[in-house]
Amino acid sequence: MTRSSKPGRSFNLLDGAAAATVVLAAAGVVWSPKLSGAVAKATGALRPVIVTVDVRGVPSADPAALLKGAAAEGKVAIVIRNQPHGSVKVRKIVPLERRLTILTPDGKLVSTPDPNQKTFGTFDGRFVLEGEGRRSAGGVVFGNQSIKIGAPVELEGSNYRFNGTVTDLRLEGN
Repeated sequence: MTRSSKPGRSFNLLDGAAAATVVLAAAGVVWSPKLSGAVAKATGALRPVIVTVDVRGVPSADPAALLKGAAAEGKVAIVIRNQPHGSVKVRKIVPLERRLTILTPDGKLVSTPDPNQKTFGTFDGRFVLEGEGRRSAGGVVFGNQSIKIGAPVELEGSNYRFNGTVTDLRLEGN
């Protein structure tokens, strides 16, 4: 009996591997983060998220101009756990002032602005950002990444890249 005269074709190991590859690829498409984000947007699960990021102690020759330029851009690229999220709107940037606390000989505690901040320029600011996210079992998902207070993030504009820490997180519409 020749090979072509067999009544039916049997599957071999190579056919099984090809079928498994197709099933895994289909599962990857269904469970992809971008698709789940699109599904969340279509179902209305995405809501505005306000994320506050504090940036402290970045050396800068002109911190005031850096703050003004960052605010004028109106948006910032954000990276969460080394995963780019994309651009988010900057609601406002609040300059943070460094302060020194001194105990005087008579036992009083005195707080005063750090005089070294003018000499050794450092950028200290609080970025209030607005994007879209959704509630999950592990917190708030922002940019396909779960984000919580205390999480390190990276903010990037046209002429700066800052490492900061999430200090506040609000999911609007709660």
